[in-house]
Amino acid sequence: MFEALLSAIALVFVIEGLLPFVFPRVWRSTMAELIQLDDKKLRWMGLISISIGMILLFIFT
Repeated sequence: MFEALLSAIALVFVIEGLLPFVFPRVWRSTMAELIQLDDKKLRWMGLISISIGMILLFIFT
């Protein structure tokens, strides 16, 4: 169980690092736009991301 958790965290780091590595300008401009959003919109984006992740985990495990 612990090894699976560490593997999942490592995979998150790999995926998170792909965009700034492959498309640094696009990633930078996207982050600049995200900074301008208010907290309510960011929270909704986070909730949607969590929901999609939980649905995928439910489907594939």
